Amino acid sequence: MYEALKWLHLAAVIASGSGFLARAALMVAGSARLQARLVRVAPHVVDTVLLAAAVAMAVMASISPLAHPWLAAKIIGLLAYIVLGSIALRYGRTLRARVVALAGAVLVFAYIVGTALRRDPLWPLSIGS
Repeated sequence: MYEALKWLHLAAVIASGSGFLARAALMVAGSARLQARLVRVAPHVVDTVLLAAAVAMAVMASISPLAHPWLAAKIIGLLAYIVLGSIALRYGRTLRARVVALAGAVLVFAYIVGTALRRDPLWPLSIGS
């Protein structure tokens, strides 16, 4: 069961990141499609699946973010990603602010994925060494 949840979580990570980039492209293009019902609802469904699978895996493995710094870092990163993504897609007042927030959200997403793969919250510091 754990392995199935892991694959579900990975698929949801890919869908979430891809969906975010697609919505960002629509935002930059000024497309009205950004307001389509599917475009507005799908991310919430995907992210709910992603988080539910993550919580289920943590419970099954009996791990706590308090005991595993890499997991705490992923949660903090997730919060930053949500804030930056919200600015990029909805709350940024100018296109420049939205694009800067978009770049930050992409970097944070990459950090979260790297932290998950390496199980090390300081992994960016070891690049190139």
